[in-house]
Amino acid sequence: MDGSDKAGKCPVMHGGQTNTGNAVMDWWPKALNFDILHQHDTKVNPLTGFSYREEVKKLDVEALKADVHALLTDSQDWWPADWGHYGGLMIRMSWHAAGTYRVQDGRGGAGTGNHRFAPLNSWPDNANLDKARRLLWPIKKKYGNQISWADLMVLAGTIAYENMGLKTFGFAFGREDIWHPEKDVYWGSEKEWLAPSDERYDNVGDASTMENPLSAVQMGLIYVNPEGVNGQPDPLKTAAHVRETFARMAMNDEETVALTAGGHTVGKSHGNGRAENLGPAPEGAALEEAGMGWMNHKTRAVGRDTVTSGIEGAWTTEPTKWDMGYFKLLFGYEWELKKSPAGAWQWEPINIKEEDKPVDVEDPSIRLNPIMTDADMAMKLDPAYRAICEKFMADPAAFDDAFARAWFKLTHRDMGPQERYIGPDAPKEILIWQDPVPAGNAGYDVAAVKAKIDAAGLSVADMVATAWDSARTFRQSDYRGGANGARIRLAPQKDWAGNEPDRLQKVLSVLEPIAAESGASIADVIVLAGNLGVEKAAKAAGYDIEVPFAPGRGDATDEMTDADSFKWLEPVADGFRNWMMKDYVVSAEELMLDRAQLMGLTGPEMTVLLGGMRVMGTNHGGTSHGVFTDRVGALTTDFFVHLTDMAWKWEPKGPNLYEIQDRKTGQAKWTATRADLVFGSNSILRAYAEVYAQDDAGEKFVQDFVAAWVKVMNADRYDLA
Repeated sequence: MDGSDKAGKCPVMHGGQTNTGNAVMDWWPKALNFDILHQHDTKVNPLTGFSYREEVKKLDVEALKADVHALLTDSQDWWPADWGHYGGLMIRMSWHAAGTYRVQDGRGGAGTGNHRFAPLNSWPDNANLDKARRLLWPIKKKYGNQISWADLMVLAGTIAYENMGLKTFGFAFGREDIWHPEKDVYWGSEKEWLAPSDERYDNVGDASTMENPLSAVQMGLIYVNPEGVNGQPDPLKTAAHVRETFARMAMNDEETVALTAGGHTVGKSHGNGRAENLGPAPEGAALEEAGMGWMNHKTRAVGRDTVTSGIEGAWTTEPTKWDMGYFKLLFGYEWELKKSPAGAWQWEPINIKEEDKPVDVEDPSIRLNPIMTDADMAMKLDPAYRAICEKFMADPAAFDDAFARAWFKLTHRDMGPQERYIGPDAPKEILIWQDPVPAGNAGYDVAAVKAKIDAAGLSVADMVATAWDSARTFRQSDYRGGANGARIRLAPQKDWAGNEPDRLQKVLSVLEPIAAESGASIADVIVLAGNLGVEKAAKAAGYDIEVPFAPGRGDATDEMTDADSFKWLEPVADGFRNWMMKDYVVSAEELMLDRAQLMGLTGPEMTVLLGGMRVMGTNHGGTSHGVFTDRVGALTTDFFVHLTDMAWKWEPKGPNLYEIQDRKTGQAKWTATRADLVFGSNSILRAYAEVYAQDDAGEKFVQDFVAAWVKVMNADRYDLA
């Protein structure tokens, strides 16, 4: 065979398996990305039929902890530990895994083990944390599926603090690993790492103008730039950005000071070399690097010659010991700006005593200057932060407790309520940020309560909409929200515009007495009423069904509710009830997709729920947009039938308003929004819609709607798992 015409050809479609190829949707960058609804499909999970939350209960916790303790001082030649102790490295790994959490959408955090995957594994701020994970691999290998990477990465930092002398607040297992990068987290629009902060602020001088839902000042950083805003040292400007960044992570000023001081009490920063000698991050590294990045093959690259952040030095005299050394040095000396060997801005002390200097990581006979970042100097120069530091300096026990609690919150914030905690070291104290809900009564007569609700005469729309509004706050990102607790009747939820306060109070005034008389919780009665509404709507469509109901929800109180933190759960739009608080740059359909993903819905579930909500007449404010039926209140397929019927044409009447007109006469029949019509225009959603528009789809539609409805109502019922 003459191979002259074949020799230069690639044997597979060139670029088809890498990012050099064009994905289908790359041709249409404004198209909806449905990957976020399907990203954790079972086909990507190698542990099918496996329950981590059951398997971890079999774990020998004490043996695991002993192995982690031993690892901390068991140095390996390929990546030797600073001062013979990996504590600082493990703490940084845990911190950076957890520190991506943000309150606005509950995304980020350490709860899924996503630190193993791009982009996080290759962020500049995460340089060399790939080495920490590799050091942990023998332990992960030993305990196998009884410990997730997500749990192990957080445990390693917690054990490191204990090993260095801190009494920690506790630790809970229960984080389940994902198996490929998350596509639902928006990290920013920048196209380069560490792009100037100005790109994500309306005014970088006003830290509060950072783009939502972001919480880090630059692409590729966890918090703030340690050299100062846009790399320009100015501790007071940095203080404002530290305050905003930590607030977006659910931390107040005291927690911020405790975490900053406690995080920098141990370990060191690395910048004793030339950053340009480092190779690519893990995702861009050559095959022979074995999945690791930032490798230096030009000069010595370990020990005292490691380069990570570019800043060089330890913060305290004894960086492997939990003590008050951070405050002693920060407030005991004046500090001046200098450049590290790698060229980064850092603060160094003036006329420091020799005995207060930390020793070299490899040679204890050498003492070197400690350092502070611009954020550390903010703790000293910002008046509010300084006052907290002075309180801690006067009461070291208070500092120990404040840090232990803040560390626990940092590493557990995205795990949700205490019921999800597993393991012997999970603290028994209930914390308000865990959104506690008391146990509910499951022993009442459900049928009798249902009969009382039925007799009360509420409309299908009112019952369904109220139950939906109560449950739709659930976020699978951090397990907050949901119907359990009935917080819809408490501040701030009772006053949210999306909950129609006047209509809500009318419904609650009917349901609350029924709950009081029957011994059922208000939370249960709200959901049971919604179920009754669905059953009535199904019956009106010709189907006798019973919506599954599990009693036992509890009712939270104002004292159990951190009202300020719940502001982040307020919906700004709800495509299922065809409502937007105002016009946004983001389209109605994009907002709907985001809410569906946060609620844990798939594309088909989102589709069937929206179609059913429309025909039951549950639109916010009673609008008729998208109510493509003459049988409002009946759970029919009419929404899909008329949406896909070519007898109708769609005429724009505003940015988010359309008229549905008879194609022959031009006469208007209905109105609709983008959240309605996207189910007929988007090729994927139309395919789903056509399933329910078919003549034989009536029964399937009702069954599918009920299944998706129950999923939403029970999303926060961890006792049912």
